[in-house]
Amino acid sequence: MSDLSYIKRPNRPLQIYAILFLVVLYLPVLFIPLFSFNDSVYVKFPLTGLTTKWYVELWSREPVWNALWNSVKVGAAVAVISTILGVIAARAITRYRLPGKNVLVTFIMMPLVIPGIIFGVALLILMSRLGVPLSLFTVTLGHLIVCLPFAVATLLPRFEGFDKSMEEASADLGENGWWTFWRVTMPMVFPGIVASLLLSFTISFDEFIMAFFLTGTDPTLPMYIWGQLRFPQEFPSILALSALILFVSFFVVFVAQYFGRRGLESDQ
Repeated sequence: MSDLSYIKRPNRPLQIYAILFLVVLYLPVLFIPLFSFNDSVYVKFPLTGLTTKWYVELWSREPVWNALWNSVKVGAAVAVISTILGVIAARAITRYRLPGKNVLVTFIMMPLVIPGIIFGVALLILMSRLGVPLSLFTVTLGHLIVCLPFAVATLLPRFEGFDKSMEEASADLGENGWWTFWRVTMPMVFPGIVASLLLSFTISFDEFIMAFFLTGTDPTLPMYIWGQLRFPQEFPSILALSALILFVSFFVVFVAQYFGRRGLESDQ
């Protein structure tokens, strides 16, 4: 009984550490939506008043909508391509005996530990040597490098927890590999696919470093925000735009995590 009570006893130091970690991590972020309602151009306490005029101004700014549409196009393309490649990689890693499998997984996950500025400079040099003009296409290539490891990491647990006997039963009933994947495998890993799509889109939508090196004349939304920071009078509107992006990003990530957990729980 004493051992069981020790296991169930809450770990107070760990709880305090977790609370402090969350406060240090998220408290500065919470000041963004707070100051986005400030009536003054300058960020300072106390607030001079509350207003929503900075949000209203965003609706009449065509460059904001153009940058937003660019980010949506790049994010959607990156999400679809990285998820397709992630499905292929996760299935190959979990289903087949590949020589050097651990090396392959390490290679795929390397962008998680290598600074993005390294990839950004390398791709910029490569594109210039190949004569490829900087555009949304080059930004998409850069974002694929960033998002693919997250897609694979999201999909691997789904394929590892997948019951292989379901595919074997489908094969015994006469289905070929293609239809087995669409009728058996796809529905069972679909929550992981949705989670990968949402997570990849969010990461691409918010990514700045790759876009900084690879953007041409059509800026993405993070690049537009960075460019407007040079003008102090634009800062309140940037805070309002950042607050909207913050809320949408949190929502999409939570939905992605929900689908990911829902898929894993359904296998248990």
